[in-house]
Amino acid sequence: MSTAVSAACWKGGAVADVLLQTEQLTRRFGGVTAADAIALTIAPNEVHAIIGPNGAGKTTLIGLLSGEIAPQEGSIRFAGTEITGLPVYRRSQLGLARSFQITSLFRDFTALDNVALAVQAHHGHSFRFWRDARREEALRAPAFAAIERVGLSDRASTRVDKLSHGEQRQLEIAMALASGPRLLLLDEPMAGMGPEESARMVQLLRSLKGGVTILLIEHDMEAVFALADRLSVLVYGRIIASGAPEAIRSDPAVRQAYLGEKDAAPRGRPDA
Repeated sequence: MSTAVSAACWKGGAVADVLLQTEQLTRRFGGVTAADAIALTIAPNEVHAIIGPNGAGKTTLIGLLSGEIAPQEGSIRFAGTEITGLPVYRRSQLGLARSFQITSLFRDFTALDNVALAVQAHHGHSFRFWRDARREEALRAPAFAAIERVGLSDRASTRVDKLSHGEQRQLEIAMALASGPRLLLLDEPMAGMGPEESARMVQLLRSLKGGVTILLIEHDMEAVFALADRLSVLVYGRIIASGAPEAIRSDPAVRQAYLGEKDAAPRGRPDA
């Protein structure tokens, strides 16, 4: 890594506790190496952003961490447990939750129904019992708490197809929070939002800081630098730098590899 702050050390050089750690994490698709021996360390309660140019492998990395994509080499440890071979639902039970790049919700159900279903699924029940989720207080109480946490309590009884795009993204985060995660994987939570909705999402994510660890992929560099405690820069599947925002902003190797320029800091909205 070109940045002086290593993946395992930050905040004045002190070694932080580790919540998630990957070693030599590798995934190839045909002749393309989407994840190239990735070594990543995430500390408890930090917001850690992954940035990089088009085709860098950011969404592949999220898929590897969540369990949707299997690595061909390397390992993943979460909260001291080896999870490399665990399926998605087992990782969720351990406290790892993901929101998706493209919102996937039950549009004919209310906001509260959707989150109640997420609570039900986390407890290992099938979605075919969704009517029980709509009536069961043991599911609805934590569901409403999650909706309230993201600022949608006044929209709890509203059908999803009546919510704005920004409200749907907030709802998706509520569904992830309903499982009580220790680590929240957010894949482009501000995708498709206008300035006002983006500002509300930044405010929401800022309100979550300190209560849950967040790994964030986001195109909006202004939002990234406003939220992140640390950033890792992914280029052609390999992390080339990891450190505090100002260290990343001024890193010559990052500016050249990320932008193809020598005298500019990361900016703009590159594609994943």
